[in-house]
Amino acid sequence: VRCAEYHKAGARFCKWRSPLSITASGPSELAVQICCTDLARYALICQEHGLVPIVEPDVSMTGDHDLEKAIEVNTHVLATLYKALHDHSVFLEGTLLKPNMVLPGKDCPTTYTPLKRGEATITTFVRTIPAAVPSVHFLSGGQTPTEASVNLDAINKAKKAHGRCPWNLTFSFSRAIQDPVQRIWGGKKENTAAAQAELLRQVQNHSKASLGQYSCDAADGEPAAKRAKK
Repeated sequence: VRCAEYHKAGARFCKWRSPLSITASGPSELAVQICCTDLARYALICQEHGLVPIVEPDVSMTGDHDLEKAIEVNTHVLATLYKALHDHSVFLEGTLLKPNMVLPGKDCPTTYTPLKRGEATITTFVRTIPAAVPSVHFLSGGQTPTEASVNLDAINKAKKAHGRCPWNLTFSFSRAIQDPVQRIWGGKKENTAAAQAELLRQVQNHSKASLGQYSCDAADGEPAAKRAKK
């Protein structure tokens, strides 16, 4: 009923996020199956009412898991998701995927280069995402703006190197764009212009990363509040 109401009001896209965590014993198979089945049911309902479903399986970066474990879990989650979407007769060309990047846990003791992180995401996607899916829009998942840009850039560089990746790989960040802007603005009218400039800078950085053309400048490593005082 709500989907019909939203469509009548002018909505054409809808998003559903389903989170999962990597732990010593999880995510459990039951959790993965429920997560993916719910996303598939949601996607079908959206399409039946003329809405484009944005499908968002979110495997959290919380934990100390390494990159190999991240590849393993994300491969299983995405493979299960696309089986569920197929079983529910969801039209894949009419969907968008909003996943996490395939990254080690925040507390992982091993340091990986951006190239390794980018290759991990592409490896996982090539094994699981059908070519019919038109576009992938990454969530930032708690990364800093610079981390999000660096990793998105690495993913698109790895995509070019791999040569068999048909999807558009771009961003649908929230915190990685909004947090530095809000810190600069601080609710003060006199900071509006500086906050708008920061918003433009963040979007330009992420846009370059979507093309594999991003390079971190000095300002990207500088706290937003400090830049606001300049």
